[in-house]
Amino acid sequence: MDKDIEEINGSCHCGTVRFHVRLKNGLHSVRRCTCSYCRMRGAVAVSAKVGDITISEGEDALTLYQFNTNTAKHYFCSKCGIYTHHQRRSNTEEYGVNVACLDGISPFDFEELPVNDGTSHPSDRGSNQGSGLAGILKFIPQK
Repeated sequence: MDKDIEEINGSCHCGTVRFHVRLKNGLHSVRRCTCSYCRMRGAVAVSAKVGDITISEGEDALTLYQFNTNTAKHYFCSKCGIYTHHQRRSNTEEYGVNVACLDGISPFDFEELPVNDGTSHPSDRGSNQGSGLAGILKFIPQK
C-alpha cells in the first residue's frame, strides 16, 4: 500500500455518492476516534483540506448529521447509509474521509491505527493540553 498517495477516488457502498479527494498527508494521517459517534460507527479516517474533496455524483443523496455543539458535519449516503466524510470539530478547515470508501483501500490495510481521544475533545480541554492520543489499535491478520 502506498501511504504517500496524494489523490484518490472514492464512493459509498451503493455507488450513489462518488467523489475525488486530494489527501492532506496521504494515508499517513489515518486514525480512529473515541468520541461517542466515532466509537459507534467504527470508521477509520484520513485528512483532507476543506475544498479538496469534490463530489462528482450523488451530492443530493448526501445527508448531514450533527450533534452536541453542531460544529462537526458528518455526511453519509441516504441510500446505503455509509459515512463518506465529515468536517472536523477539532479543525473546521479539514475533512476526515472514510478510508473504506477510498478505491482499493481497506481499514484492514493498516497494521496500527492511532486512536484520538475524542471523549476529551481538544475544544473542551484546551487545544494545547496533551497529545490527544488515546491509544493504538492493532490489526493482526490470521495466517
